[in-house]
This record gives sequence, structure tokens and C-alpha cells, in this order.
Amino acid sequence: MRFERVFAIVLRQFHLMRGSPARVLPLFAWVAIDIVLWGFITRYLNSVAHAGVDFVPSLLGAVLLWDFFSRVMQGVSTTFLEDVWSRNFLNLFATPLTIPEYVTGLVTSSIATSGVGLCVMLVLASTVFGLSFFAYGLVLIPFLLVLFLFGIALGIFASAVVLRLGPASEWFVWPVPALISPFAGVFYPIATLPAWMQVVAHLLPPSYVFEGMRTLLAGGSFSATSLACGTGLALLDVWLAYLFFARVHRRAIRTGLIARYSAETVS
Repeated sequence: MRFERVFAIVLRQFHLMRGSPARVLPLFAWVAIDIVLWGFITRYLNSVAHAGVDFVPSLLGAVLLWDFFSRVMQGVSTTFLEDVWSRNFLNLFATPLTIPEYVTGLVTSSIATSGVGLCVMLVLASTVFGLSFFAYGLVLIPFLLVLFLFGIALGIFASAVVLRLGPASEWFVWPVPALISPFAGVFYPIATLPAWMQVVAHLLPPSYVFEGMRTLLAGGSFSATSLACGTGLALLDVWLAYLFFARVHRRAIRTGLIARYSAETVS
């Protein structure tokens, strides 16, 4: 792997954002709106709930973690879609750029963009709504790592789907976090779900994160085994997503799809 080629992917994204404020604004605007909206919702719930019940760490913390996951996934897929919209694939893969280098560039770009959103969320949640991250302790770091890895996996998978089906299928990308959230138990325990949904939930790494978060806030001790299981699933998902992307890319090269990639390409 040549890291200067990875850096070239990241540098291209940087120049795109530097030349277009419209690309910079979504990095923090939507997450800021989510934090403000849910921050006031938690304040209202605290005002009508029984004394001693604090919804800020449970609800607002869940929103923060889920938005971080969404930013990571969309950071990967949006960087990929920039090449879709500009029809730049033929130029990219006419160079010595390899798939591992390209995917690493997508991931590195996502780290930068999701980091901006995370900083905005942390500042708003802590300064405006008093969310204390000491309530989670150091386990917050592995929580974020699991969500980051799963977000990377879904971003790569979504990019492969668009590469396979064509640019018109990009609408598959945007609703993915919303479709997963009922199974991940972002705002409620997994035990609330029907049995078949619980089976799906236990295959999703975020479910272990949010179950662990609620356990800690309830005064319990979080299982390291459960966290390790979530981390293992997330790593497996990253590997499978990469294999899927590489396979789709090989097919696109073999069939000539890369050369005729357009908005009408669906097969």
C-alpha cells in the first residue's frame, strides 16, 4: 500500500470542501440540530418526570452516539459519491491506485469529517445541556470505537451497492441508519423487541453499545465480554464489507461497467 495515494484521496476531498461551503455546512449543521432538538426534549421530560430521573445522559447520550455512527457511515459513502457525481471512476482506476488504497482513503476522509461532527456534538451537549461524559467513564472510548467500525462497514457496503447498481441507487444509502435504529435499541432495551427482532439485534454491534450504556447509567457493571462481542462483530462486518466492495469492483472492471458508468447504469 502506498500512503501517498491514500493521502491523494483525502487531499481531493479537502480541496472539494475548501472550495464549497455547501459541503462543509452538513458536517456540523444536522448534528447540531439533532442535539438542540433532543436537548430540549430531555429538558421537558425532566420537568414532568419524577424527581431524581434524568433523561439527559440516557436520551441525549444515545442521540449523540447514534449521530456519530451516522456521520461515520455517511462520511465514507459521501466521499465515494463525490466520485460518482463527477464520474471520476475511470480516471481514478486508470492510475496505479489499488482497492485497499482507495478504501483506506475513504475511511481516512470519514475520520476527519466525523471528527468535526463529534466535536460539535460534544461541545453543544456538555455546555448547553449539561451532559456529563463522566457518567459513562472510560468505556465511552470503546463504545465510540465499535460504532466507528460499524459505520465504516456500512459505508463501504453502501458504496459497493451503488457501484454495482449505478448512481441512481444512491437513495439506498441515506435511509440505512434509520432502518437499523429500531433493531439497535438506541432508545429502549433490546428486551422490548419481539423475539425475531432480538435475534437481528444481537447481530448488530450497536445493540451491545446501547445496552451497555443503559446498564452503566442504571448503576450496573457493563460486561467486557459483551463489549468484546460487539467489537468482534464490527471488525467482521468491516472485513466482509471490504470483500464485497472488492468483488463488485472486479466485476465492474471485467464487464466494462466502470467505463460506461452513468446515472442510467443499473446493471
